[in-house]
Amino acid sequence: MVIAVGAKTDVGLKRSHNEDNLCVDPDFGLYVVCDGMGGSNAGEVASRLAVETIQKHFREARDNATLPLMGDYDRQFSAKTNRLASAIRLANQAIRVEAKAQVGQEGMGTTVVSAVLNGPVLSIAHVGDSRMYLIRGETIKPLTADHSLVAEQVRRGLMTEEQAERSPQKNIITRALGVDDTVDVELDEIPLMQGDTVLLCSDGLTRGVQPAEILDVIRHKKEPQAASERLVEMANAAGGLDNTTVILVNVQDTTDPGLWQRVWKWLLS
Repeated sequence: MVIAVGAKTDVGLKRSHNEDNLCVDPDFGLYVVCDGMGGSNAGEVASRLAVETIQKHFREARDNATLPLMGDYDRQFSAKTNRLASAIRLANQAIRVEAKAQVGQEGMGTTVVSAVLNGPVLSIAHVGDSRMYLIRGETIKPLTADHSLVAEQVRRGLMTEEQAERSPQKNIITRALGVDDTVDVELDEIPLMQGDTVLLCSDGLTRGVQPAEILDVIRHKKEPQAASERLVEMANAAGGLDNTTVILVNVQDTTDPGLWQRVWKWLLS
């Protein structure tokens, strides 16, 4: 597979510092966006620590095939997806340890949305309200569901999408790394096709830019880096109320003739 990637993070127009962090690691096909929270600079510490811990776990797993997983193995998913979940659980643990050790960092935490490419199969893991979307042809589809108070109310039929957008509680998240000793990591896997683009982003983008606008940018700007930069510009033009981070992963080529046969055999096994 031939992959093209673009990435951009920006402080925005209202914040004094950037509490987002990201990872683009082609060696592992690993992509991560974290949006930190906490007083002073603690959110930045939490998001950076999460990214570093996730990358480190993948490096250690490459060097040691028998490296234990953190948490139970979920047999619904592949080894790669389980490794990603393990890395996120370790990140949660690392943030908890750091918060207890350093004065002024109590209560710090971070969201995480992450993906690993394993051939044409995308492993997905997330906690919080940073999002992932699939852009395929003329459509944009969410691949994650926010772990937030208003999103839960929408899913239960207690609130409409429009009411959720206007709610003063829309920024209250129900899951994050660093909040509790254990964390429930939501997992998924999907097969990718030639021409697909995967977007990972913090809520600085989605607070000001609608999915239809995101789709339009990605359709018209063929280079992922140019599209990433344009999306950040649009978030700032919409007010720049928060830090904004964007990663775009575009599948440009799937030339292996046996690739899809192997994918579907794996998915049906």
